[in-house]
Amino acid sequence: MIVLAHLSDTHFDGEPRSAERAGRVMAYLDALLTEVDAVLVSGDIADHGLPAEYEQAAKVLTARRPVLTCPGNHDVRSPYREVLLGEPAGDGPINRVHRVGDAVLALCDSSIPGRDDGVLDEETFGWLESVLADTADGTPVLIGFHHPPVALHSAIDAIGLGDAQRLADLIARHPQVVAVLCGHAHTPAATTFAGRPLLVAPGVVSTLKLPWEHGEILDYEIPPAVAFHILDDDLRLTTHYRVCL
Repeated sequence: MIVLAHLSDTHFDGEPRSAERAGRVMAYLDALLTEVDAVLVSGDIADHGLPAEYEQAAKVLTARRPVLTCPGNHDVRSPYREVLLGEPAGDGPINRVHRVGDAVLALCDSSIPGRDDGVLDEETFGWLESVLADTADGTPVLIGFHHPPVALHSAIDAIGLGDAQRLADLIARHPQVVAVLCGHAHTPAATTFAGRPLLVAPGVVSTLKLPWEHGEILDYEIPPAVAFHILDDDLRLTTHYRVCL
């Protein structure tokens, strides 16, 4: 069994509020009775993509288990690489594959520099094709990126993932893909994509209201939350959402 903690949209901005909310989630994870196998932060780590924001993120996003990240539309690739990953600066997409227990976690860069919507560009799409082709039959794969590839019936739909059908066709050819994990929506959500579960992490810095809810579209008072994805030995995926008070 594999347990993955999933959070998103921390939007570190150098101010204490964003750090406190993300720190609340990390403290909740640190106090668990048993450790999770990994922690995924699915994009918008920083608010403006500044080096100081990634320095703040690196201090707060620590756990006993690996903390794995992918970029969002607010992230900037060069400082992300230099500060979070300890790599040389570079503007190409940031794609990484990780082994978590017996599963493969393929984290894609869906960001388009200078824009809020997303896409898996040619380099990223080719990389993901190679990861799936090189993964042995029967090995479960979780694909993670920032922008949801389907409409969630919220304000975020206008800046979701473009050219999603191409990704759906790729996933359809690879039965070992058990789920797609995203952020960006600032609300927990669960639906399907390409016949697989599509699971969206809550936003840590704020919650995006649904069109039929009262009040301002962004709620900064709702507590931050985290998703737990449990992949059992029968490759059945279960997700729980928990508020971090």
